[in-house]
Amino acid sequence: MFKKVSVIGLGKLGASMAAAFASRGLNVIGVDVNQSAIDSVNGGKAPVQETNLSELISANKERIRATDSHEEAVLNSDISFVIVPTPSDERGAFSLQYAEWAFKEIGKAIGKKQGYHNVVLTSTVLPGATRQALLPVLARESGKKAGKDFGLCYSPEFIALGSIINDFLNPDFTLIGEFDDKSGSQLEELYSAVMTNDAPAARMSLENAELTKISVNTFVTTKITFANMLAEICEKLPGGNVDVVTNALGLDSRIGRKYLTGSIGYGGPCFPRDNVALSFIAKELGVESSIAETTDTANRAIAAKVTQKFLPLIRKGGTVAVLGLSYKPFSHVTEESQGVYIAQQLSKQGLRVVAYDPMSGEMALEEIRRNIVVLDSLDECLNQAEAVLITTPDPIFKKLTAESFKNEWSEVLVVDFWRILQEQLENASNIKYIAVGRSEDDSKNAARLMELWWGNSTDSQKTGR
Repeated sequence: MFKKVSVIGLGKLGASMAAAFASRGLNVIGVDVNQSAIDSVNGGKAPVQETNLSELISANKERIRATDSHEEAVLNSDISFVIVPTPSDERGAFSLQYAEWAFKEIGKAIGKKQGYHNVVLTSTVLPGATRQALLPVLARESGKKAGKDFGLCYSPEFIALGSIINDFLNPDFTLIGEFDDKSGSQLEELYSAVMTNDAPAARMSLENAELTKISVNTFVTTKITFANMLAEICEKLPGGNVDVVTNALGLDSRIGRKYLTGSIGYGGPCFPRDNVALSFIAKELGVESSIAETTDTANRAIAAKVTQKFLPLIRKGGTVAVLGLSYKPFSHVTEESQGVYIAQQLSKQGLRVVAYDPMSGEMALEEIRRNIVVLDSLDECLNQAEAVLITTPDPIFKKLTAESFKNEWSEVLVVDFWRILQEQLENASNIKYIAVGRSEDDSKNAARLMELWWGNSTDSQKTGR
């Protein structure tokens, strides 16, 4: 089994994987073009912010080192994991410019190495990229032959920011796209020794694995969007409760409960772009992709829809607090964040918007700060607001009580997209509480259904008399 691995790219995923490998007894060489990242790792410190990363690197610093030399890493390891950015381009596809450069450097190093070396691409790419675009780079630069002198796999991880290390070590399954049986078998052997659970390995061709990766994320976004639709329907039904509905749906083994919460849309660096990328490759191959396209369209319309819905309930020129700027709890990432989009939409409508996030506040983009006031204190945020929108179910927000919202306003509007404060707030005298996904007005909703099914029938027909 491999004892020495190299990780090319020390961003959030790369650094976390390096630390996880080291924690399982492997010697790890990290490669990065950023000298500060190299210095951090060599000093036993985390180069980026991620849950438990700092502790893991510190505890295993004797097994981790970093360099800017691909050659040094390849010559002193048995297998290289390539985790570099593959940003979306204007078409919705993934750019390979960083991956091609990394493969060029790795290929040069393989050319100088005696013996077999396995290369594993972990960055997300589209079908055909690994074999058609990147494999020729390795062969050309090394002057060697795939299968004989070096191996090649595509093996992306299914992780979430904020829980990368735990997700990496405890996956539902490992995805292995393989050039040949030898490269895939070696990678499977490594994973079986590193993962802390008995996750099965799904081995397949490079192209099938590339499709599987973006398909998983696209399916999850479809599931989220479906649950959000159910939440809207439940708001229009007497006694409607999306949690009751989705809990029941989740009992069906064909569906499952995960990602069926029903609230606001998805965001972050992976879900939106993978959905768009699947639409792109489908179109390029002459395949209809209306499901993925509709999901993306519905998700991008949420901020405007939310603003239109709640704007009439807020005083013109009033102050609104948005609790949650990151795209999810335990992350400072604001990319494609629904909380940010909603805050910007409210600001465009002439409202004064203040915001708080326990992790992303200090790192909020300048673009955000030009439109809204990002505060360092949750209490300060609530003290100014006559309306509050809770856009992430962060644990700190779950601790709020009716007393937390008392300020100069006699009544504060609280819109809870995740229904985390219903028990504390729904009967509070100083709060107008709206739980998204639950009936807004039972009498009105019952009347609407009666009209739907009885139309202009007489009252006796409606009552059954």
